[in-house]
This record gives sequence, C-alpha cells and structure tokens, in this order.
Amino acid sequence: MVGPIDGRLTGKIAVITGSAGGIGASAAELFSGAGAKVVLTDRNGPLLERAVDEIRQHVPQADVRGVVCDVARYDEAKRVVDAAVEAYGGLDVLVCNAAVRHEGTVEQTTVEDWQRIMDTNVIGAANFCRAAFASLRRSGSASVVIVSSCYAVIGRKEMPIYDASKAALLSLMKSVAWDGAADNVRANAVCPGGTITPYTLALGEKIGKTEAEMRAERKANSLLGRRASAEEIAYPILWLASDEASYMTGATLMVDGGLSIM
Repeated sequence: MVGPIDGRLTGKIAVITGSAGGIGASAAELFSGAGAKVVLTDRNGPLLERAVDEIRQHVPQADVRGVVCDVARYDEAKRVVDAAVEAYGGLDVLVCNAAVRHEGTVEQTTVEDWQRIMDTNVIGAANFCRAAFASLRRSGSASVVIVSSCYAVIGRKEMPIYDASKAALLSLMKSVAWDGAADNVRANAVCPGGTITPYTLALGEKIGKTEAEMRAERKANSLLGRRASAEEIAYPILWLASDEASYMTGATLMVDGGLSIM
C-alpha cells in the first residue's frame, strides 16, 4: 500500500501493460499514489478487474481503469492507447511490462515456443510503442519504461527464449530513445532480478514453500541474499517515469540486488 499522494506524477497519464499482478500492478498503484491517471491492461480480465479494485481501495484518490488486451495484436494495443487518450486527453507514460516465460534448453524448444514468447514479450512492447508514439510526442515530456530482466545482460541456463526476448527489449529501448529524443520522449529499461510475484509464488507452492518462506530464504543469486518485492522494482519504474529522471534516456537500470556484478 502506498502512502499519501506525493505529486511527482500529477497531471500525467500512463498506460501499463501486464498490470493484473506483480510488478505491473505495483507500478500502477504507485503511479496512482503519485497523482497519475492510469490505464491498466492485461489479457486476464478477472485478475485485471481485481487489480483495479485493489488500487481504488488502497489509493482513494486513484483515477484508474482496466482494459483487457492481448499485447501481441497491434489493433488491441491501439485500442488501449486510444481509450487512454479518449478518457484522459493524452498520454505521457508507457510502461511495457507484459511478459510470458518458457523454460527448457535450446534443443528442447520449438519454433512455436519461440513465436509465442516473442509475440508477447517483444512484439507486444513494439506494438504499444508504435501505437503510443504519436501521443507521447505530443506530451512534451514523455517517458517509456521497458521492463527487461537482469538475465538479458548476464545469461543463465535453460531459459533461452525468455532471456533472448528480454535482451531484444534492451535494443528496442535504445531505438525508441533515439526516435523520441527530438520530441523529449525518453526511453529507459529496468532489469529486475529475482522478484516475489504471483508467478514465483505459484512456483514455490508447487514445491511446498509458503510466501513467508520464500521471502525469508537466502538466495545465492543476489548480493543482498534475497528476492525483491514487486514494490522494490516498481519504485525505480516510477522514478524513470517522472520528470525527476528528465536527463535519463537510453539507460539500462539494473535492479537486481547486485547479481550483475557477482
């Protein structure tokens, strides 16, 4: 739960993809607490509705709405952006967070596996950047934040498709930074490390771990020795979205508990 409105996003209009839970939902709540009008979007309608309701409960002043969307389809991405502009009069912030995962070695993957992950993780982000760019240019002070992964930079075993998709997002972010610079559209990426989300909690449940146990256990893949909370990733996203980060563009921000220097 966020505290009283702090004003850093007052007057800003934001769209956040993949925001029915986890990092996206946490970012949407922080944005609302900071004064932004927020459109959440996800393909899971019931979870999206619940996320919107929870934000309204936690942030009484929140002006939020949810729009169900498959990010892999450009027409649906455009429908979400058009809905935001129609409802609020413009768009200042785009957070591309929607992602799906796949596990297995390279030789275990199929063309269909690659297509499914890339369609959501990479094409989905490109669809929203494309659909939003004209509105972002009109903002005069816009920010695109792409949620990548620390493993886009350092690599690991048995996650080739997901990690390749997250690496591609870093390249996309740099291109968007170039394309938007003349109109003060900034683009940056956040690379989270291991984070407590509904997805990781579900994995833990399968092997008999409670949420409390997952939060307390020591992790070797972090200098801080633990997983992040979703809020600990959402706060850097909030900062990059705000005018406090007005001289930040084309940057990759590692929010990984120090994993990338180990």
